[in-house]
Amino acid sequence: MQAADASLYDRRVWRSHYAPGTAPDLPPTPHASLAAMVDAASREFAALKAFTTVVPNGMNGSLSFAQVDELSDAFAAFLRGELGLAAGARVAVQLPNGLAYPVVAFGVFKAGCVLVNTNPLYTRPEMQHQFRDSGAEVLVITELFADKLDAVVGPTPVRHVVVAGVPELFPAVPRGIVRAVQRWWNRALPPIPVPHLRFAAALARGREHLRRLGGAAAVRAWWQPIGPADTAVLQYTGGTTGVSKGAQLTHGNLLANVAQIRAMGTSLIEPGRECVLTALPLYHVFAFTANLLSFYEAGARNVLIPSPRPVQNLQRAVENTPLTWITGVNTLFNALLNEEWFVAFPPRRLKAAVAGGTALHHAVAERWEQVTGTRIVEGYGLTESSPVVTFNPLAGRRRAGSIGIPVPGTDVRLLDDAGQPVPPGEPGELVVRGPQVMARYWNQPAETAQVLRDGWLHTGDVAVMDADGFFTIVDRKKDLILVSGFNVYPNEVEDAIGRLDAVLEAAVVGVPDARSGEAVRAYVARRDPSLTAEQVIDHCRTLLTDYKVPRSVVFRDELPKSPIGKILRKELKAEVRSEAAAAAAAREPADA
Repeated sequence: MQAADASLYDRRVWRSHYAPGTAPDLPPTPHASLAAMVDAASREFAALKAFTTVVPNGMNGSLSFAQVDELSDAFAAFLRGELGLAAGARVAVQLPNGLAYPVVAFGVFKAGCVLVNTNPLYTRPEMQHQFRDSGAEVLVITELFADKLDAVVGPTPVRHVVVAGVPELFPAVPRGIVRAVQRWWNRALPPIPVPHLRFAAALARGREHLRRLGGAAAVRAWWQPIGPADTAVLQYTGGTTGVSKGAQLTHGNLLANVAQIRAMGTSLIEPGRECVLTALPLYHVFAFTANLLSFYEAGARNVLIPSPRPVQNLQRAVENTPLTWITGVNTLFNALLNEEWFVAFPPRRLKAAVAGGTALHHAVAERWEQVTGTRIVEGYGLTESSPVVTFNPLAGRRRAGSIGIPVPGTDVRLLDDAGQPVPPGEPGELVVRGPQVMARYWNQPAETAQVLRDGWLHTGDVAVMDADGFFTIVDRKKDLILVSGFNVYPNEVEDAIGRLDAVLEAAVVGVPDARSGEAVRAYVARRDPSLTAEQVIDHCRTLLTDYKVPRSVVFRDELPKSPIGKILRKELKAEVRSEAAAAAAAREPADA
């Protein structure tokens, strides 16, 4: 493989594909902090609906921009006035999508504190690690999982616990119905084993402090000193090494990414007139930046789904709200396309859907366009870049499989193993430079040095660039399968399998093979139970060269997934390692 001159990337050929009026270099953001951005949007769109939460039985509650502003002021006053937190103190938020989440997140920013996003499904050891590492002093947690708190208060720095319910801030009647169902029918509300404060009481105490301090002016005094270089969020990730660590995202990082997202969507995003479906969890960086921050800044109504599984939980929201945007991952779009109600009555006002988090399969993209009459536009990002790095233009020719072009103000290069740029059409590791790239990993200088080198973020993802500057992800370097010295990228094989109508979803990993070093194994969830392994393999032979074709197929009722619906190859690879270890142990007596 011949290296390319770096000037190939320095010319930024992708800029010619920006929409008319899009500045190729990101202009300075008008806001110094996320709190300032929230304040400005709340005032501009005060009377409009900002958030609606829809639960599976159709009960819902909404908040206007003005209400979000007032409530987040109260929560900021609770943190600073009642709890006495200092600027920069860490506040962990362990909530599902719901009206409480934006109130808490924006209140943390207004208090000048740092948000620590935490998955509500975390186990006790995972919670302990994250709260110890971040030094979080306050935890806002959903009551659904409050039984885990006995492992947190005491063993970690958390000293104050606020408990919030799913129907928080709903009108009285639907709130009472939802809580009654949870308590008496589902029996989903466990006892809370530690001293705590309910969310409503925290807001009441915050309002009392605001009255004593002189109102919203006191809150502005807390956030006005914040600048772009100050840390806004600790977003925990396995990153490129698998060790959980906090990406230190500054106000400037996130504001830049909001501006970059808006720049790429400028032709279709109308301020004050959009409605976005948020089924992905807000504690995940994709939904946090794209849905929560970007659409709030645009004055959009955000429809929040606390629990998107099963996918039928989305039906009331899809049918009863004027959706113009949906964000999701491949598995979510695939699941919707397998619902009769969605295929029969897709959203009538939809402009586009945005895919990220994992590779979008061609078959899913094509069927989505047939059913909805709109595109799924794919982008690419990672936690360390706030997250968006590239995005497909919303207009122009559709480029199947591409993650698009770098967003304004962003440089991307593809490097070979020697660190040299590769020419168009050749695979290389994708590295990124731009204002959205994190400051560092929290308290992890060695880990930071591994991924941030000479101003470039090394992603660990392999991609190719075409002559026009459009990028396509090949796969993760760590997921590469080496068959007789040839590289096999799981994404390519999964995409081929996904073209079979009888396949619901698939995942591909490598397994040890005495002849070729590794062989390809496919794990498949079937739509048609009559599908056989031979049919899967024969189908792949029509699309792939021989060494890429699966040598074995394992059928499963479902594949392991992350909370955002991303198929977890690492769990399948762990199974393969266990199989290999068991096989080796079984051979030992014979070998002896």
